[in-house]
Amino acid sequence: MSNPPLNSTIASLTGCVASLQNSQRLLDSSISILDSGVRDFPRIKKVLQCTRHFELISEPTLYAAQTALADEIGPEVEHLLRRVEQHLSKMERREKALIAKSELQEGRLQQKPTMSRGPVGRPGSRAGNNANAEKLKILKSKKERLNHTLERLGIQAGHKERQLRMTMNYGRPA
Repeated sequence: MSNPPLNSTIASLTGCVASLQNSQRLLDSSISILDSGVRDFPRIKKVLQCTRHFELISEPTLYAAQTALADEIGPEVEHLLRRVEQHLSKMERREKALIAKSELQEGRLQQKPTMSRGPVGRPGSRAGNNANAEKLKILKSKKERLNHTLERLGIQAGHKERQLRMTMNYGRPA
C-alpha cells in the first residue's frame, strides 16, 4: 500500500518539475528579451538626453525685459536721433547754399561772355572766348559733381534715418 501514494507523489512532483522547467524557460526567454532591449540603454540615454539651447520665458517676463531695454536704450537713441536731425538740417542748409552758389556762378558765367565781348575784329578775343569756354566746362563739371554729392548725401541721410527708426521700433513691445 505504500506504493500508490509514492506513485501519486512522484506524479505530482513530476508535474511540478515540468511546470518549474516551463517557468525557467519562460524566465530565460524574458531575460534574453530584456537583455537585448537594455543592452543599448547607455546609448539611448545619451541620445535622449535633453539639451536646452534656449530658455523659455513667459510673455510678461519678455515684455518686462523689452520695457527695461527700451528704457535703458531710449534716451541714447533719442539723443542720436536729435543729432541726426541736426546733421540733416545742417546738410539741407549746405545743400541750399551750394545750390545758391551754383546758380550765382552759372549766372556770372552767362553774363561774363556778353560783358567781355569786345569788337569782333579785336586780336586775342578768340583766346578769351576759349578761356571762358574752358572755365564754363570746369564749372559745369563741378556743378555736376556737387549735385551728385548732394544726391548721395540725401540717400545716406535717408538710409541712416530708416536704420534709426528700425532700431527704435525694435526696442518697443508689440
